[in-house]
Amino acid sequence: MSLKGSCLCGGIRYQIDGELSPAMFCHCGKCRKSNGSAFALNAPVKSSDFKLLSGENLLRSYASSEDAKRFFCENCGSPIYSKRMSMPEILRLRVGTLDDEIAIEKVSHIFVASKAAWDDIQDDLPQFAERPE
Repeated sequence: MSLKGSCLCGGIRYQIDGELSPAMFCHCGKCRKSNGSAFALNAPVKSSDFKLLSGENLLRSYASSEDAKRFFCENCGSPIYSKRMSMPEILRLRVGTLDDEIAIEKVSHIFVASKAAWDDIQDDLPQFAERPE
């Protein structure tokens, strides 16, 4: 399977040659702030399956913790993925940047203990106060 995606301005374009792992809705404060919404829908992807097609010069990162970096477009601000330095083989793709229409398996809501008070979860997916092990 090959999937393509991009940032809002189109300066960063990427391709994934592999499968997306099941996605999780993350309601943590960092995802809310970096996405400007109630949550981020993140799908783990093997780093080796992710290829930048263009815009490497536009890709910037922010260390949101000692172990995590968030990668985004310096031009339009679109979040592309995050990565834990302790797990360099996996990145967490921001599913909203995909250009291809595909069915995404969604498995849970995480960090619901810190979700915004105005955020009402309206589905029957499992909810976890933190990140499940």
